[in-house]
Amino acid sequence: DWYNEWVGTEYEGASMPWLYHKFAGHDNNRDAFMQNLIESYYMGQLLFKKWRPQAFQDHHHMGSYGPRLYIAPYSEPIRPDADPLIWRELSWYGAHMAYKLEEAGLDGIINGAQFPAWGHFGYHWITNHHNIAGMLTESASAKLATPLYIDPSQLRGAGKTMPEYAPQTNFPNPWPGGWWHLRDIVERQKTAAWALLDVAARNRETVLWNSYLKAKRQTERGAANKTQAYIIAPEQHDALTARKLVQVLLNQGIEVQQATAAFCANARVYPEGTYLVFLAQPKYGVIKQLLGRSSYPDNQWTQNPDGSTSIFDSAADTVAEYMGVNIIPANQPLCGDFAVVKELAALQGRVCAEGSFGYVFNGSLNDSYRLANHLVHANVPVWRIDGVLHLDNQVLAPGAFYIESAAAQEAKALASQLGIDLYGLKAEFTGAKHAVQPLRVGLFQRYFGGNADEGWTRFVFEKFEQPYTTVKSEEIRAGNLRDKYDVLVIPSDWEPLIVDINAPGDKRAAMFRSWYGDSIPPQYKQGIGKEGVEAIRTFVKAGGRLVAMNNACDFAIKTCNLKVRNVVEGLGPKDYVTHGSTLHVDIATSDRLGYGMPEDALLLNWNSPVLQVNDNFRAENYRVIARYPASDILQSGKLVGEKLIAGKAAVIAAKYGQGEVVLFAFSPQQRGQTHGTFKLLFNCLQ
Repeated sequence: DWYNEWVGTEYEGASMPWLYHKFAGHDNNRDAFMQNLIESYYMGQLLFKKWRPQAFQDHHHMGSYGPRLYIAPYSEPIRPDADPLIWRELSWYGAHMAYKLEEAGLDGIINGAQFPAWGHFGYHWITNHHNIAGMLTESASAKLATPLYIDPSQLRGAGKTMPEYAPQTNFPNPWPGGWWHLRDIVERQKTAAWALLDVAARNRETVLWNSYLKAKRQTERGAANKTQAYIIAPEQHDALTARKLVQVLLNQGIEVQQATAAFCANARVYPEGTYLVFLAQPKYGVIKQLLGRSSYPDNQWTQNPDGSTSIFDSAADTVAEYMGVNIIPANQPLCGDFAVVKELAALQGRVCAEGSFGYVFNGSLNDSYRLANHLVHANVPVWRIDGVLHLDNQVLAPGAFYIESAAAQEAKALASQLGIDLYGLKAEFTGAKHAVQPLRVGLFQRYFGGNADEGWTRFVFEKFEQPYTTVKSEEIRAGNLRDKYDVLVIPSDWEPLIVDINAPGDKRAAMFRSWYGDSIPPQYKQGIGKEGVEAIRTFVKAGGRLVAMNNACDFAIKTCNLKVRNVVEGLGPKDYVTHGSTLHVDIATSDRLGYGMPEDALLLNWNSPVLQVNDNFRAENYRVIARYPASDILQSGKLVGEKLIAGKAAVIAAKYGQGEVVLFAFSPQQRGQTHGTFKLLFNCLQ
């Protein structure tokens, strides 16, 4: 519809101004291990449980000014723990595709370059660790379906695997330039697809035998590994999220077992109901990558010419760390009574004693926020307890939710469905508590192709029954925001895309202008402008709360003139790199914005800002909610610049006028995967 609307106009072939997937946009190809999206779930069922193919090829598009088509194999660096046969298969399949493409007279084909074997765990990469030869093609883009003319001088290389646009052994026949058509793309993709089917069909017995060998050898590697199993004990900070992790593993076709009686491991007794993932199974590789601690390699393949670190996509896809679930490696053979988990039993929350004086439920559970949201927006009063609560058999940390006895009937059905226990109080609660308010939440949505971080924020809000209203640039420019909203959330974004890509003297704005230029209809290339900046400033001064996530922190600091410095601003990869790594932070759990969190948490940092309070006169106006420790910050991935960030802030709440600015120097809801930090965002919305 978008394309047809502009055919025959000067904007024919322009990119869509919004996400092409409701929630994820291009991030839909980064959802393979989590399967948040229904499309991803169905693909996972097909690949990992119902069909289990021997090879998989994913057709993608890339930029327009390099090779015409990339095909397998991947370039360096390799990602560990896949069976070596996988990498040989990728070279084999890729060579045959390249051969048939040249045979067909289709030029501009490159393989073994541009796209490394260590990429994100989307389907074309994660499949390799499932013993499925997972391949990617990347076609040079036209203007959607409209031909694009490319002058030969515009053609360029693709990094150190293709330093210049010239023949090399894996790119022997460069495309000379000229008109590039949709038909050119289709012919190359079609030929590559047929070539893959051709080589597999001609070598059917070899392919099937090697599928058996990969599964057998991976099982043997798991049996010989120092770590025999990963243990997911029932004692978790958020037991319901730990259960969701088990479902993530089951969706991958990984065998999960559960103890039917207590057993011993690591000089500790684990109770009945403990989950275990033994490594002696065909999916050994994907288990290691999702549940084990991971380190991004440091070698010539991961270094730029100046010695700085180069990371193509996520440095770690350690889903248990993303979700805040404690995984215990068992470094010894295990003996006990274990049963294979076919599917998880339905949840059933309990009412633990009738509550003549009300009920409480645990604020450490992400799903408790869903229950609280449900109740508040059904006009049922909910409070949060501002101190430690001692019950008969357990202690609840600050932030437990409290409801009156009369609300129990409304709460019981959803609490039971979600697996949340309601604890009845036997005496009147007289301690400090505050009411959960049904705050009016606005979520900023810009144009310029949309913002996947905004889409994932919508996804998380809807999953947890958090009401919100989408706010676009036009509404912000019109002002009077405080009349309509209590909280305004700005997802991770660069200031020019929020405010104005035509801002003079801004290098990043100039880059965005070169991307979008005059190709977008004018109504879709306006930011909030100076009047919008002033409207947001007025909103906060009047008592609103501005929540800025990750790269949007710089915008919020500048807009509200906060005395906070991003200590890594302007640094290159020689000085600071994380690029999708899990880092330790210390949480102020007694602060309302830190309620429900563990004191030592993991967050996902993607070359994110790192904050320092610089107010030498009124520093009390700034509360640090999350702070990096003094040392040993990295959990998984890569961290360059530990000394720079040690002791600095990852979350700050700053007073401004009558309102507040909350700076998240990371994305707490990243791709709907980082369950371990959801509560930090949820606390801002109450």
